[in-house]
Amino acid sequence: MPKWKKIGKIFEPSKEKFWLSSHASVPIAEKIEKDHLRIYFSSRDQYQRSYTGYLVININRPNEILEISEKPILEPGNLGEFDDSGAMASWITEEENNCRFLYYIGWNLSVTVPFRNSIGLAISKNNGPFIKYSKGPILDRSAQEPHFCASSCVIKEKNSWKMWYLSCTGWEIYSNKPRHNYHIKYAESDDGINWVRNSYIAINYKDDNEYAISRPSVVKDQDIWRMWFSCRGTKYKIGYAESIDGKDWIRKDTNAGIDVSESGWDSEMIEYPFVFDNEGSRYMLYNGNQYGKTGFGIAVFE
Repeated sequence: MPKWKKIGKIFEPSKEKFWLSSHASVPIAEKIEKDHLRIYFSSRDQYQRSYTGYLVININRPNEILEISEKPILEPGNLGEFDDSGAMASWITEEENNCRFLYYIGWNLSVTVPFRNSIGLAISKNNGPFIKYSKGPILDRSAQEPHFCASSCVIKEKNSWKMWYLSCTGWEIYSNKPRHNYHIKYAESDDGINWVRNSYIAINYKDDNEYAISRPSVVKDQDIWRMWFSCRGTKYKIGYAESIDGKDWIRKDTNAGIDVSESGWDSEMIEYPFVFDNEGSRYMLYNGNQYGKTGFGIAVFE
């Protein structure tokens, strides 16, 4: 069975800048030229607020950092806005007319539960800076989804946009603390901004022990859709599923092809996969221990 061969860790922040105090979470790859990639990721300042920045690598020497952004491309919003505690990018989608859509997770701190998330959008035109589309989210909790929504994967196919996103199904008290439960749902759009969601479940809980499924990463191979995602009971691992239409999925977690290492930065958990193709090869960016506190690495599909 084909598996992912781990190449190694790419980056772990060491307080190089104010917004790089800790973590490098939810990596996203964007091709610049043949072998050069811009990798966006979310880091935290000393107050644990999330920012999105980027670095540049050569895919043939991924542990050599060629460039780190001087300042973040996304910052927390103004006081009281949906992203005032963090702006964490989760996906980039190419639009027409040299326009890129950057979908991101807005973080709010809460009182009865630790946080509330929603999905925001920033747009770059003609390779310019990413500008937030609005001061409010494009997807938020609703009558049908009353808790929160978060990490999304968005693919445009002709004039149809498809989104797979995290949807919270509730909170429960576990070990005297509130604990979230969330899985992955599916939505569609004509423009990438206004979304129709009918509470359609794409990836559901495997059993009663599983309570968190997040960061879907979807690719289409000829007549089959493939998805890698994070899932956890005790610790995060990477799951896998297949679909004929992108809506109805069959989980095949044993075919994920990647697991924790015996030791090191990704020996306790692996999560937040981003799968992409480059020059005939398929790669996966992913986080390791402590939700990205130990940085992110890369693997190649063999």
